[in-house]
Amino acid sequence: MRIIGFNLTKILAERSENLKQNLQVNQNIDIKDVIKEDIPITKEEIIKIKFNLSVSYSDKSAKLEFNGNVLILPENNELKELLDSWKNKKLPEDARVPLFNFIMNKCNIKALYLEDELGLPLHVPLPKISFKQPEK
Repeated sequence: MRIIGFNLTKILAERSENLKQNLQVNQNIDIKDVIKEDIPITKEEIIKIKFNLSVSYSDKSAKLEFNGNVLILPENNELKELLDSWKNKKLPEDARVPLFNFIMNKCNIKALYLEDELGLPLHVPLPKISFKQPEK
């Protein structure tokens, strides 16, 4: 499976005026649809996976939402396997894990920027450098 395209179709960011302390943050990825598609750049059939990634804060005090699609060029029998498994609204584990990681990599960068702009706590911790005192 090769990812050959990524498009965002919706970005939503909103927060309430008064944020409470110690907010809980949840991130969720929801696959909305898996469809076979033809595109002009290749004669091979591709898979378009429509998704929604949401970051929600407790007490409905804020939310971020990203809708979009990922274009996949499947290997040999992956096309049939993906479409067959989607009939049950599931994706095979060997496709789902790298797909979700890819979606998170693309959307989390934008989410961190929006959280900073809106003054929200970050939904993922950033790396920090700590000072280590020399031993005496």
